[in-house]
Amino acid sequence: MSSERTIYNYVNDHVLTAKNIDLPRKVRCRPRKKVKTRLKVDKTCTIGRCHNDFLTFMKDMELSAIVQMDTVIGRGGKVLLTLHFVNSSFMLAYLRDANTSKSVTDIFQMLWEVLGKKYFMELFPVILTDNGSEFSNPAAIEFDEEGNRRTHLFYCNPSSPFEKGAIENNHEFIRRILPKGTSFDHLTQGDIQRVMNHVNSYRRKKLNNKSPYETFEFLHGEEVLKRLGAKLISPKNIVLKPELFRC
Repeated sequence: MSSERTIYNYVNDHVLTAKNIDLPRKVRCRPRKKVKTRLKVDKTCTIGRCHNDFLTFMKDMELSAIVQMDTVIGRGGKVLLTLHFVNSSFMLAYLRDANTSKSVTDIFQMLWEVLGKKYFMELFPVILTDNGSEFSNPAAIEFDEEGNRRTHLFYCNPSSPFEKGAIENNHEFIRRILPKGTSFDHLTQGDIQRVMNHVNSYRRKKLNNKSPYETFEFLHGEEVLKRLGAKLISPKNIVLKPELFRC
């Protein structure tokens, strides 16, 4: 015995001699929309890491070096992880094949190895991000493989992007080169580094007409910039348009 649904599947998979066109009701029905499976977020990851905890932490520690973290979505499968240093407006961006938690933790492990303990802990004392599923493994970011703490991660309140407004505003520079609706699938990390070199070399009024690159170098030194692969672009050569990739 077979159910009605099984018979329909057999016809659809061409197991039987009958075809879909032989089924009057089936040809009148529209195909069902495929529902995208959403990644489940571990709600407990925000316990002790909510925005109020962040404000208390910042007050007690009196830290000024805050890093805001976010994701920039492309039209295809690849996405960007962005890390914005608020005190210098300097931003890092890393290309990821998929918007997963593993892809985020892999980048932090890479930064830990490239920068070394001293520079990493200097640059990332505290990180503020949103409640996206890609950031739902805070322990893998906060601790190294031996269980030693290397940073503190906190979350904004749900639907409150203004709580990390600095990184949201800085994304506008990226969107000048890679407008919304652009696919990142054809890009490489080298292309993204080129984009960020131009963005970080653009002088800002709020930085006393200095560029984020120059401000970051003053705060953290040239050696860190070398390890991050950042380069300063001459003002006359800065391109903040899609034409950057045609140069």
